[in-house]
Amino acid sequence: MTATKASVFDHALHTANAWLHDVAKEFGTDDRQFVHRVLRAWLHTLRDRLTVEATAHFAAQLPELLRGIYYEGWDPSAVPQRYDAAEYASRFARDANISLQDVHRVAPTVTAVVQSHVSPGHLGKVLDQLPKDMRALLRAQA
Repeated sequence: MTATKASVFDHALHTANAWLHDVAKEFGTDDRQFVHRVLRAWLHTLRDRLTVEATAHFAAQLPELLRGIYYEGWDPSAVPQRYDAAEYASRFARDANISLQDVHRVAPTVTAVVQSHVSPGHLGKVLDQLPKDMRALLRAQA
């Protein structure tokens, strides 16, 4: 393998680790498994609620390794899945392996980290495609 190819992989790993580090920092934890679970759950519950086009546009903003996690297990013929904020919270809690009560703290925290890594306004456009109660669940309460 050439040094150039290795540096591409190094960059992909570094970029994904930066996102994971920022999530860990927001939660004040060194538990990488927790961080991976909550970010993965956040990505998947959002992805499954979006149209194929919106999913692809959002994925373009993700680092390569996180884009792989985002698309893992995705069935484009089954989206968007229609469910309300309560079901969204239930799915998120189950996939993140957290309590349902913690969703209202965890989901907005992950949203804030994602917001800090994507182009300005991009995440807002994605979230605007969701019902109001679901957007409220994902956005930090002022």
